[in-house]
Amino acid sequence: MIEVQNGIFGLHGKDFSCLLRVNDYGLLEQLHFGPAVQTADAPAFFCRSGLGWGESVLLKEGDTASCPDVLPLAFSVPGRGDYRESPIELAGSPADLRYHSHRILEGELSMESGLPQAHGAQQTLVITLAQEGLELELCFSLFPDALTRRCILKNTSDRPLVLTKLMSMMVDLPGDYEMTTFDGGWIAEMRKHRLPVLDSRVVNESTTGFSSHRHNPGFLLSAPGATEDSGPVYGFNLVYSGNHYASAQRSLQGLTRVMQGIGPSSFAKTLAPGRIFETPEAVLCYSDRGFGGLSERMHRFVQAHIIPPYWRERPRPVLYNSWEGCMFDFNRRRLLSLASQAKKLGCELFVLDDGWFGARNSDTAGLGDYNVNLKKLPGGLKKLSEKIKALGMDFGLWFEPESVNPDSDLYRSHPDWALTDQFEPLLGRNQLLLDLSREEVQDYLVENVSKILDQAEISYVKWDMNRHSVALGAKAHDYILGLYRVLERIFRPRPQILLESCSSGGNRFDLGMLCYGPQIWCSDNTDPIERLTIQENLSYLYPQSTFGAHVSASPHAQTLRATPLCTRGNVSFFGCLGYELDLDHLLKIERQEIQAQIEFYKLHRMAFQFGTFRRLKKGWQVSREGITLAAVFRRLVAAAPAWERLELKGLDRNKRYRLRSRPQRLRIGQFGSLVKHVAPVNLDPNGFVLRTADRHFTLPDGAQELCASGSALMAGTVLLPLFRGTGYDQNQRTLTDFGSELFIIEEEPNHAEPG
Repeated sequence: MIEVQNGIFGLHGKDFSCLLRVNDYGLLEQLHFGPAVQTADAPAFFCRSGLGWGESVLLKEGDTASCPDVLPLAFSVPGRGDYRESPIELAGSPADLRYHSHRILEGELSMESGLPQAHGAQQTLVITLAQEGLELELCFSLFPDALTRRCILKNTSDRPLVLTKLMSMMVDLPGDYEMTTFDGGWIAEMRKHRLPVLDSRVVNESTTGFSSHRHNPGFLLSAPGATEDSGPVYGFNLVYSGNHYASAQRSLQGLTRVMQGIGPSSFAKTLAPGRIFETPEAVLCYSDRGFGGLSERMHRFVQAHIIPPYWRERPRPVLYNSWEGCMFDFNRRRLLSLASQAKKLGCELFVLDDGWFGARNSDTAGLGDYNVNLKKLPGGLKKLSEKIKALGMDFGLWFEPESVNPDSDLYRSHPDWALTDQFEPLLGRNQLLLDLSREEVQDYLVENVSKILDQAEISYVKWDMNRHSVALGAKAHDYILGLYRVLERIFRPRPQILLESCSSGGNRFDLGMLCYGPQIWCSDNTDPIERLTIQENLSYLYPQSTFGAHVSASPHAQTLRATPLCTRGNVSFFGCLGYELDLDHLLKIERQEIQAQIEFYKLHRMAFQFGTFRRLKKGWQVSREGITLAAVFRRLVAAAPAWERLELKGLDRNKRYRLRSRPQRLRIGQFGSLVKHVAPVNLDPNGFVLRTADRHFTLPDGAQELCASGSALMAGTVLLPLFRGTGYDQNQRTLTDFGSELFIIEEEPNHAEPG
């Protein structure tokens, strides 16, 4: 609900409030953003006048309450007495924007520029600030779990204005905070870093032209001492896929200024008279229940208001991707063999990755061309898709439309379509980016991708982008707008196509891309131990239904780490499950285990993809409709380990539950020379007999089962046994390095503890 009382703007979500007021000098004060309060409480948050602020500028001599430098503000301009960072900069033009008017709209105010935005707002408050020749609309859209903010700047003068910076939002928060960012690089995405916000500015910024796996646009602000389950935590994100900027800085008076928007590096926009510039939408979220509470609210917001409506709570298929199985070396017979095997394992979608078009037999040629390689695929994609559909599977296809190889028909015909500067072009992966700011390039992509999608029965698209470009420069924002126009034109008329975006893994994991496709490839690194970090840190801001998570071969290509198949499956369960490995090389016992994994995942798919996600001390948990699924993950084992404590969350304390572990089996070979202690004959641990047995036989791991109240299961004192050396006991949990275990917790019918 948005209300206006006695000059106070009150925006009230489900569990939070934002209070604003226009002061006597036309400045928009940020009275409160945090726990739910009443609009009538606003006077409690007013800044009161005192003895003055030394050399600081006053808007009215003698009135110490008119000092812009010390007030908590919702927007500020440079050069008018506020010496903190400003969210706006106009080259050569002063700014003195003051309150002009406001209006309240039902729903959201639609974008004119083509930027994506959250949908389904309850109401939107538009506050207009103005000066001679300039108007700025501040848009506050209210959702149950979050507030979004954006700006619309209009040149009302008779001369051009040059805009060099305009943030989507600014908020001043009283108190001390720590800023958590998620940084990294290729195959090492989402490394969490936490820094105290002090008097020197803390910045989270991407300058690559894209949202970047170097610095994800989402970040957190938390009170010192906040934990997973308690304390004030703010979450911020940007509905944008290009250069971004966010900063936090504490003032001498104890106000923490936070702002976020398009990265100002190389940014400049000339606004002709009468023209406007819209910023992307920023998302602001608050919880007083710690990082876990913040994640729950952010997840609900993304699921309900960012994900395309067609895919909201629609189950994602279990897919098989051909890349690791055959890379560029395939023909139709090979693909159909893989598809047949994947179908028998339980996969529902077969995805043909790179290599199906032009001269694409390596990454040196063919990007930009859309003629199907008929030597590899006689009958084309239509024939292949028909045969895969006949197997009972859907068909999906990989594209990389934003790039071009110099060795391609497109580049030979239109070399000017590639992004270049005045210097020698710099290639990455033998390719250049196309200039998506040009309408003819957009038209070419829309026409050719649409033609491919419509000539075959394609239900899934993996949209990849594998390089940056130093030539983007000032075109970076126009490039992103061009990308959004292309995605809009291709996929809005085809909402049933499952779009999974990818950019060298998680290089463009952002809310902008999620407005067009409901999931994103988290990382090219599918090592499950690495994915524990990547997927867990993504979970702070993004729901698990947005994670593309695949089981791949072991030892892993990026780490050479060998991991149990059960762990690879258990990690991938907490996302959109897929398999990406050479099925010809699977052992019979591995096929059986994968079949069991997929069967189990399908049974609990809605919980894994859309259940309430919680981070545990040693694992993850999802809950939905009376079912809780909890996984415990281990990195390295220790000799003579202590009891392992199982601690669950979010159960009803007064209900009783049945807890059981998902059956897992142990490879005989992992016992090595211990086999000599239990076998009737002396076996060579590296010999033929044991190697043969390892390929065909497994042992049951220690199954766990118990009934207890929710109160007991959340107490953290349920003790589980671990392997303690020199033997095997089928009742003992024998978890090796990188082992894991998954528990199913179900409500017992008609049982409740006394209230």
